Amino acid sequence: MGIKRYKPTTPSQRFRTASDYAELTASKPEKSLLRPNKHSGGRNNQGRRTAVNTAGGNKTMYRLIDFKRDKDGIPGKVATIEYDPNRSARIALVFYADGEKRYILWPVGLKVGDAVISSETADIKPGNALPLRAIPVGTLVHNIEMIPGKGGQITRSAGGASQLMGKDGKYVTIRLASGEMRMILAECRATIGQIANIEHENIKHGKAGKKRWLGVYMHTRGVVMSPRDHPHGGGEAKSPVGRKKGPVSKTGVRANGFRTRRNKSTQKFIVRRRGSK
Repeated sequence: MGIKRYKPTTPSQRFRTASDYAELTASKPEKSLLRPNKHSGGRNNQGRRTAVNTAGGNKTMYRLIDFKRDKDGIPGKVATIEYDPNRSARIALVFYADGEKRYILWPVGLKVGDAVISSETADIKPGNALPLRAIPVGTLVHNIEMIPGKGGQITRSAGGASQLMGKDGKYVTIRLASGEMRMILAECRATIGQIANIEHENIKHGKAGKKRWLGVYMHTRGVVMSPRDHPHGGGEAKSPVGRKKGPVSKTGVRANGFRTRRNKSTQKFIVRRRGSK
C-alpha cells in the first residue's frame, strides 16, 4: 500500500501519482462473483445526454460485495486481496467453511489466511461483523447498516472509519468520518476496523486522460459560452459570473451547494451535524 511516482517525461507525468498495488495478491477476480456493468455514457432511456460530465471510461465488470454480512456462525478464510474498479477500497475474497465464496471490504490489518466470521460473539478483530450492541464503545467500525438486515450503507470508501461513541437503550451513537454524530439502532450490524487503501486521498491523476479512463467527460466553463447556452455566458472579453445568488449550472441549479435533505422523519437521529462546532 504505497504511492508510486512517474518520471517527468511529459508535463502531465511530472505530477502524476498512482497506487503501487503492492497489497494485491491476485490479478484476476472470482468469475462467479462478476456481473455485467453497463455504462450509460451519460444518456437516458431516450438516448439523450442528461449527465453532461459522464462519458467513455474503461470497460469494467461489477463485483458482488457482501455488504449484509449475514452468514452467521460460519467461519471464513481470506483467500486473496483484489482491486475493484468500482470503488476506492480494496476487496478481500473469503472462502467460507461451507464452500461459498464472497467478497468483503478489506480492512486494515486483515491478511491472506486470516479468519473472519459474522456472529454476535465474534472477537473484536478487523473483518469480523457484529451487531452494534455487541461492539465495545470506542471501537472503529465500517460498513454500518442504517436499517437492520438491509446491508451496510455508511463508511464504505477507502480509509473510512466511524467510531462507536456510546450506547443508550435500543440506540447507539456513531461518530462518522465527516464529524456527524448519529444515532443508529443497536440491532444494525457493522464490521470491525478501518477500511484499507488509506493512501487513496493522496493520489493525483496528473492528466485529463486519466479522468477519461474513469468515465469523466471534458468540462467547459459556462463563462466562455454564449448566453443561449449557459446562464454565465455573454459579455465582452473575459466576464465574471455576475449573479447575485452565485454561480449556477447550465439548467439553473446552484453550483455552490444547498440543502437538499427533506427526510424530516429521521431528523431526530442526527445528534450533531457535520461541520458544526
